[in-house]
Amino acid sequence: MGAIEDVYEDLETDVEFEEFAAAVEDKVEQMGGLADDETAAMLIAHELRDEEADTIADIEPGMNEVKFLGKVTAIGDVRTFERDGEDGEGRVCNVDVADASGSVRVALWDEMATAADEQLEVGQVLRVMGRPKEGYSGLEVSADKVEPDDDAEVDVQVLDTYRVEDLSLGASDVDLVGQVLDTDSVRTFDRDDGSEGRVANLTLGDETGRVRVTLWDEKADLVTAFDAGEVVEVGDGYVRDRDGDLELHVGDRGTIETVDEDVEYVPETTPIGELAIGQTVDIDGGVIETDPVRTFDRDDGSEGQVRNVRLKDETGEIRVALWGDKADADIDLADHVVVTDAEIGDGWQDDLEASANWRSTVTVLEDADARASASEAGADTGTTGANTADSGLGEFADGGETTAASTSTGGASTTATATDEDESTTDDGTTTDDETEFTGTVVQTGDPIVLDDGQQTRRVETDASLRLGEEVTVRGPERDGTIHAADVF
Repeated sequence: MGAIEDVYEDLETDVEFEEFAAAVEDKVEQMGGLADDETAAMLIAHELRDEEADTIADIEPGMNEVKFLGKVTAIGDVRTFERDGEDGEGRVCNVDVADASGSVRVALWDEMATAADEQLEVGQVLRVMGRPKEGYSGLEVSADKVEPDDDAEVDVQVLDTYRVEDLSLGASDVDLVGQVLDTDSVRTFDRDDGSEGRVANLTLGDETGRVRVTLWDEKADLVTAFDAGEVVEVGDGYVRDRDGDLELHVGDRGTIETVDEDVEYVPETTPIGELAIGQTVDIDGGVIETDPVRTFDRDDGSEGQVRNVRLKDETGEIRVALWGDKADADIDLADHVVVTDAEIGDGWQDDLEASANWRSTVTVLEDADARASASEAGADTGTTGANTADSGLGEFADGGETTAASTSTGGASTTATATDEDESTTDDGTTTDDETEFTGTVVQTGDPIVLDDGQQTRRVETDASLRLGEEVTVRGPERDGTIHAADVF
């Protein structure tokens, strides 16, 4: 066996030997005798190995020409177009093929497009040779040669409906139903051809996880139609990578619309007391402090904005910086807030601080159980779970004033006590001047001051200077639902 044959045998390529030998001969001629047959054969083998893609996930834009095996998962319609000059009418058919690593769109032209329309079926395995490029809807391969391989087997799962955990790099024609967790504003950008593009993002979650969804051009404006908590369905999406994370993209073929389905998203959050610098985590807690939005000038002259809120759970509390559009989130005291992909850093006075940036989502849970959880998280009462008690703080946060007539002083964990002489109530619902003692966390420092113990809230009138999040005990007469504190300790 000669040198060329030896190199060819080690190559393990589907290129025919005659084609390989001809390429070697051309290479020897091109190099003007500077390379013998063996050297030229090794150079050709190296070029061919660069073109081989072990899996679809290995294909990248900019590769000269790739060869890969894939199973047909979808076949588009044949479209016609006018070529420049006198070349006449062209035809193209887009076919999605996949393997266990992902999927990619293959563009078939002219005769291949016609043959695909007439002969190709979903489920067939194809050997594809073509040139990868970044297409309008992501990565695609412009085919030079396509042939069926009835003997090959490709392990790929084709789903009618995806869950977040089912998404894989390169997947296309993805239909996914999820709950809207967060939305961003529409942004514009300039394309290389001088045209203006539009893009917007939202985040969806289901029982298996969450995914960032990117809406392009005309679809970008749809982001304003959705609110957090709504359930939507993405149709004909495709999966791409961004900074190591999978994203679901919606382009010209894609759709997104609200649907009447129930989808539950339960984040796996890290207790605040277990956070450490350098982590990127999901956290949740009750809001015990909010600051106004602040604006600032960036180095490039643009204006940015940030807002700080303070969250507390049963293990601790932390300040969260909400950047950009997230600063406009409708967050109030006593809300239960979930922040995903928060970056933990060193904050003011050596305290930890969480930063919610473009990758993060900020979700306010509006249901009754969530408000109960937020209330209990705002008070250090020693209870064992976030949903074990009814929340007077939740009632306060909904705008109602908690009066003596509507506030319960019972419950195993309450520290509110009356004097030996029971408090009495008049016919008009107001209370007498009997002395009351109450221990709780300061959740509002304005007028009125409000304390919460995890089961109820009390309004307090005092001249003492109290800090948000501070646990105090007040004692004094209670009139019309307000404790007039003579003692604060």
